[in-house]
Parts: sequence; C-alpha cells; structure tokens
Amino acid sequence: MQEKITDKAGEMFLSFGFKSVTMDDIANEMGISKKTIYKYFNNKDHLVDETVTYIQVTIDNIIEDIIAKGYNAIEENFVIKNVFKNMFKNAKTSPMFQLKKYYPETYTKLMAREICTFSDCVTQNLEKGIEEKLYRSNINKDMVMKFYFILVFGIHESELFDNTLSEVVKTEIKVLEYHTRAIATLHGLTVLEQELIKYKENQS
Repeated sequence: MQEKITDKAGEMFLSFGFKSVTMDDIANEMGISKKTIYKYFNNKDHLVDETVTYIQVTIDNIIEDIIAKGYNAIEENFVIKNVFKNMFKNAKTSPMFQLKKYYPETYTKLMAREICTFSDCVTQNLEKGIEEKLYRSNINKDMVMKFYFILVFGIHESELFDNTLSEVVKTEIKVLEYHTRAIATLHGLTVLEQELIKYKENQS
C-alpha cells in the first residue's frame, strides 16, 4: 500500500503541483481514508519527501535501461530527454522549481543525490562519446560535467527562465545542443544535426 500511495501521489504532484495537491485529494483519488495515508506517512512533508525519492529511483532505473540499449553517446542524451519530456508531460511547472519554493528541505536532499547521479551518468556518457569519436579526446571531463550540471539545473532554479514545463523542456534541448556543440568532433556535429532533425520531426 505504501508504494501505491507514493506512486499515486507522484502522479498527482507532477500533474497538479506539490503545493496544490492535499492529503484529502490523494485519499479521494485512491478511494481510501486519509487515516490510511497517515499510517505510512507522518504528514504531507514526509509524503513529498518519500515520493520525490521514489520518482528519483524510477528515473535512475529508466536511465540505466536506456544506457543498456547501446545508443551512441549523442543519441543517448536525446532519448533520455525525450523520456523525461513524456514522463512529466502533465506537469504545469518545473517540479524542481516547485520543490525549491515550497519544500526546500526535500529539494536540498534531492540535489545532494542528483549531484552524484548526474556526475556518474554524464562522465560515463563523455567517455563513451570519446571512444566513439563523437566528442573530442582533449576535453576536461570533470569541468565539462560541472558546466553541464550548472546549465541543466540552472534552468529550473533561475527566475531568468520561464518555469512552465513546456518552456523548460524547450530550453533543456537548447542546453543539450549547446553542451554537445562545445565538445563534439566534426563527426559528432553531424550526428547532433541528425538528432536535432529527428527531435523537431517528433514535435510536429
């Protein structure tokens, strides 16, 4: 039951916002009593915290599955972005923006975990891209990873950007293109252009 609650809560939080959804809303949606939810979660903050962890583990598993499919490094990044876009398609605003604003403690814990996961995934992707001669061999992998981290998460944190999710998704693709152009070989640029064409065709 606890996993069913976090699964449903995650779906509702992403669709309607972490702040807007109440414990009553979740109980009504699931056809259970609010008392049942409180059997597993002390309060809404606790539920949000556990739900965010549940979503993060789900995302990590999805990324691992994508990596195992053997895409080239550039294609892999676009496939991951597309999966995220579909996963969060019902969200109105950036989930991370919401967490930072309304649940800062959960946001801080999320970011601490994300730094490790992001570092591992990006470094692995950079190494793969270098082996495939899609990325230049002389790049500073640690610095590139940090630059990319700041760009990706800055979109969700900065008020310079529109935090509606549709705009966040568009900006993330621009960031991915910017990141890739900065490190790509000539062959990598050709692959990037092909991925951008495929991405635009999927939007129409």
